[in-house]
Amino acid sequence: MSRRRRSEKREILPDPIYDDLTLAKFVNMLMQDGKKSVAQRIVYTPLDKIRDKVPGEEPLTVFKKAVDNVKPALEVRSRRVGGATYQVPVDVRPSRKQTLSMRWLVSSARSRGEKTMSDRVSGELADAFLNKGTAIKKKEDVHRMAEANRAFSHYNW
Repeated sequence: MSRRRRSEKREILPDPIYDDLTLAKFVNMLMQDGKKSVAQRIVYTPLDKIRDKVPGEEPLTVFKKAVDNVKPALEVRSRRVGGATYQVPVDVRPSRKQTLSMRWLVSSARSRGEKTMSDRVSGELADAFLNKGTAIKKKEDVHRMAEANRAFSHYNW
């Protein structure tokens, strides 16, 4: 990491179908080996399936609600004080909240047992929308860890 100046954030274009930046970022996180069209197909197919799984809801709102449900409020950071290292709970920046939630959604979708990746993504998004699933469990584990180390919050500076 350079000490000279902060690196510039790259501007990403909104996705072509729903014209949404959050969905475009999710497609980019899901993408492997630069195969964006494959990643888009993997994301857009579940959004069509969600229309059937969650009736009366727009697929983009289901996606955004799922991402919001997985966003963590607190996390722990290691802080060295004296000779000891403490896990200090800190608030999460909004950009990091979104990044973490999408990362957890993608990793939990990859670890699911369904046959195709689009089935895995649709299942994980539906679970996150309903506040259950592996990504929600990960968020709760992070919150539990922060709550357990609340005694060290005075080391937060």
